[in-house]
Amino acid sequence: MVRYAIVGVVWLFAAGAWAQQASPPSDSSAPIAGKAVVPMEEPRPGDSWTYEVHDEITGAKTATRENVVTEVTPSEVSLRFKILGNSNDGFTLYDRSWNMMSAPPWKYSPNDGTGIKAPLAVGKTWTLRSNNTNAGAGATWNRSGNSKVVAQESVTTRAGTFETFKIETTYSDRNVADPTRKEDVTLVTWYAPLIDHWVKRTFVLRVEGHLKTNTTVELVDYGRKK
Repeated sequence: MVRYAIVGVVWLFAAGAWAQQASPPSDSSAPIAGKAVVPMEEPRPGDSWTYEVHDEITGAKTATRENVVTEVTPSEVSLRFKILGNSNDGFTLYDRSWNMMSAPPWKYSPNDGTGIKAPLAVGKTWTLRSNNTNAGAGATWNRSGNSKVVAQESVTTRAGTFETFKIETTYSDRNVADPTRKEDVTLVTWYAPLIDHWVKRTFVLRVEGHLKTNTTVELVDYGRKK
């Protein structure tokens, strides 16, 4: 169970963990669809993105999560997150292509492979390979898969209307200690270059061939430090 929650963090900003959180109160000041998109392009400290998480199996909104950049170096982006409406918070580390490198207690070597590969163009493909370890739990999983840019699409959320690249990623994780344990993931990312982030993601997880998680994350607000 711990593994599933942590794996969910990687691809859908805590899809697994959020599913266990109560929905926060509604916010009447939330932005409306169609608002003007403010260019961000390169990340910098104070940048923030807020997402709503929906469980497509139950149809329920399971959480709202705010992500804030705390530090940017030539090779890494540090990000602090919190679940609105409760005290949950955490920290994740990415490379500059938004591949996750760590989400304690998990580490991904060289990274989790779910970021982008610039320059993006329809038809571009790449492979991903990683070694995922949780030293405290003594768990190690190997990942292999592929990503492909399948389209350019205009996507409208409560945060605005964005021009995006649609990226389909499929991969499998196998437990090193017990290779019969296998997880298969289909991840679809709508990445907007103008704000250097995704505005929507869907995450489908199958365990031993059986559907466990089907989640959508959608951007509802974003901004820069004033």
